[in-house]
Amino acid sequence: MRRVSEIALATILLCAGSFLPAQITTQQANDEAAKNAQKAHEALDAMVQALGGQAWLDIKNRTEHGHVAGFFHGQPDVGTTELMEFHSWPDKDRIDVTKHRDYVEFFLGREGWEVTYRGKKPIAQEQLDDYLRRRDHSLETVIKVWLKDPKTILVYEGQHLAERHLADQVTLISVDNEAVTILIDSQSHLPLRRSFQWRDPLYHDKNTDYEEYDDYHLMDGLPTALRISRGKNDEMVRQFYVDWAKYNQDLGADFWSVDATAKRIKK
Repeated sequence: MRRVSEIALATILLCAGSFLPAQITTQQANDEAAKNAQKAHEALDAMVQALGGQAWLDIKNRTEHGHVAGFFHGQPDVGTTELMEFHSWPDKDRIDVTKHRDYVEFFLGREGWEVTYRGKKPIAQEQLDDYLRRRDHSLETVIKVWLKDPKTILVYEGQHLAERHLADQVTLISVDNEAVTILIDSQSHLPLRRSFQWRDPLYHDKNTDYEEYDDYHLMDGLPTALRISRGKNDEMVRQFYVDWAKYNQDLGADFWSVDATAKRIKK
């Protein structure tokens, strides 16, 4: 953490644009870091309030219905796929594909399962790792877990343009030396973009994953992005067009049961 703190402090001083003398004291540097962290915290607090405040923090589950388009080298595939995505905090996710909902993916804890008329089988490790990596760096995880940890470092990095919107850029660095950068609309305070980097286990180079959020509408009283774009290394790989979203639904006793879903689909 010492090395992380040194890097964060250097970034803070640079972003703050401080023309401090060469003989700057440790106390002065710490004061600048504290002011910068407070500004970052204020931007994140404003974002949470824009998303719904305590109601957003207390969301138990989310259901989204829409259509997804895939991209290859930045070019869209032909057509879209209808699906429903379900999320229950903190670690339950389910994706029902096609209008008959006869292909289902589960991500429960650190496990992943694929269910079809043939039954259930584990999701391929590479796909599972990708999903869990994005969940571990999601806006929800960053706000509900990272931000509560006093060892998390906050860095306010000034204002930048994001999708023609002026945005406040904030980076959070966790105790595990993981970093997430969020661009927050300076007027609406809604999140516009979330990105993080990770090192490829095979090639050892750094990759950047990002999500962009656009076209917010109120759904069940909460601002909801109806277009979510996902990319990797500056190339879009997926767009999700949300038709509707619901929150805090009664999903049923066996909704998260892989075996129960497999039995239903086999019929």
